[in-house]
Order: sequence, then structure tokens, then C-alpha cells
Amino acid sequence: MRVKIAIAAAAALTALVVVLPATATTGKGSLFHDGAVVGTVVVPASVPAGSGTDPFYKVTNGTADQLGIAGVAPGDGPYHGGNWQVWLISFNDGVTPYLLTSDEAVTAAQEAGDVTITRAAAMDFRCPITHS
Repeated sequence: MRVKIAIAAAAALTALVVVLPATATTGKGSLFHDGAVVGTVVVPASVPAGSGTDPFYKVTNGTADQLGIAGVAPGDGPYHGGNWQVWLISFNDGVTPYLLTSDEAVTAAQEAGDVTITRAAAMDFRCPITHS
């Protein structure tokens, strides 16, 4: 009886693994990198929390046209395929938000005292860049 239950459980798990990729969807998006807009392929691939390697900046209270900011891209530094290490950027009280379009702009805003940067390891994700 235990063997039959184990076989049924294995069959159910195999069916689930086969079905999940078929129901996952892929989309397209846009990010800023070095002052330009680049394309992304949004894939249903999660990564373990804290395992991201490529810096990605998400502005939490920016301007209406603010996109995420990639710190690296293909051909630019140690790009690891969009294995994003997420950092949250918040404009400080009393600072009128302005558009940030590069990691250099993020660093300059922090040095000016305009923003606070916080690591958000639980939000790490994978999303490769495609230049557009």
C-alpha cells in the first residue's frame, strides 16, 4: 500500500512540474541604464533571497515616469544576466523627487542627501536585459 501511495505522489508531483512551466508567462518591460531606456524580458524565475549580484534600484516615491534602474547591463561591467540585487531608493522628506536614470545618478542623489538607499534582499529577482 505504501508503494502505491509513493508512486501516486511521485506521479502527481511530476504532473505539477510539467504543468507549471506551461502556465508561466513571459513579458517585456523597460529599465533605465546609464541614462537610456533598455528593454527587459520578464521571466517567471525567482532567486533565493539575498542571492542577487547585479545592482537594481527601485525608486519608491519618485516621479511618475521613473523606471527601475539597472546598475549594469550586457557589455558593461560584471553583468550576471540580470540576477538582480534589489536596493530601494526613497526621496527624503522635503526633497522634490526628480528622475534618476543611472546608478551614478543614484549615488550622486545619496551624496547630496536627497535619497536614502536600503537593501531589500527578499525582493531579489532574475530579469535579463535586451537592448532596444
